[in-house]
Parts: sequence; structure tokens; C-alpha cells
Amino acid sequence: MSETTEIIIPPAAGTEGIADLVRKMIVLLGENPDREGLRRTPERFEKALRFLTSGYRQDPEKLLNGAMFSVCYDEMVVVKDIEVYSLCEHHLLPFFGRCHVAYIPSKKVVGLSKIARLVNMFARRLQIQERLTSQIAQSIQEHLSPEGVGVIIEARHLCMVMRGVEKQNSMATTSAMLGAFRENKQTRDEFLALINSQKP
Repeated sequence: MSETTEIIIPPAAGTEGIADLVRKMIVLLGENPDREGLRRTPERFEKALRFLTSGYRQDPEKLLNGAMFSVCYDEMVVVKDIEVYSLCEHHLLPFFGRCHVAYIPSKKVVGLSKIARLVNMFARRLQIQERLTSQIAQSIQEHLSPEGVGVIIEARHLCMVMRGVEKQNSMATTSAMLGAFRENKQTRDEFLALINSQKP
């Protein structure tokens, strides 16, 4: 099954599905769910929400294990500017930005595209940015056993932009540093220098 294919499992007999609950929510907001523009909205919302939370149905071990290779390479590997889209668990509003991942191999490397897929897997859950950052780092550490891992996420949160303090230009930055990235300032500085190179 491709990453973009999503199977919708109908609710058990006698229970309400997501689309049914969304239809009720539209009524409670004072709208008419049967008017033309909203008639298919509950089903569209359910399909979108299932896609945006599809990370719950993925396994990091299965995702990474098929693309790990034994290589004699002990220099830093950096994948930067990975696009991140997730849902804030507090308001179910999106947050989005960029993720930068680095690790220093110890006998094993992983296919570069798998790092981006791992980021997507954890992002496609109800999240807070701090946990997302930590989960990516911990998963790479657990499955590759590298000398160290560094993860930085820079993101804008629509719960801050559209509501609350309404600060349109605010950006949140979180980091997780494990192993050599936590213990060695030179390693951290190299990582920061690499992700900041060629920034506008």
C-alpha cells in the first residue's frame, strides 16, 4: 500500500463514525450540514484526519529495517530542510515547518529517504513539537545505534497565529541531542553550521 493510500474502516454497527460526529459538530456551530458546500464535508474531514494521523498505524522498525546497510563511514550524515506538517494535540490545528536530522554512524547507515519517512511517521499523529523532536531522535538512536543523533525542528503553530496571542510571525525551535551531539560541543557546532549554511 502506498503512503498516500488510506483505507477507511467503517464504524461497527450501532456506533457513530467520525463523519457522523463532524455532522453533529457542524450543527452545534450553527451551520446547516445539508447545504451544498457542507454536504460532503464530514466525509472529507474524516478522510483528511485519517491521513494526517496515519503515523499511528506505522511501525518505525519496519520502516527503517529494510534500508539499513553496513558501511565503514564515521562522519556526520545530515538531512536538512525536511518539511514537517503535524496537528497540535491541544487544539487540533496544524503546525508546520522544517526538520533537520543528523547522526554519526557506528557500522550502520540508513537510506536517506527513510529519515524523511520517519519524520513523517511521527508528524502524522496528534503531537506537540517537543515530543515530535524527541521521538525522531530516540527512534534513530534505538534502531541504528549511532555515535550520536541531533534533531532540530523549526515550526509555526496556527494555534498561536490564528487564535490566542495571534502572533503571525512567531516560530518555535526545539532540539534533541543524544550521544556525541549532547556530549561534544564541536559536534553540535558542526551540525548547526551545516544546517545554517546557505540560509537566506
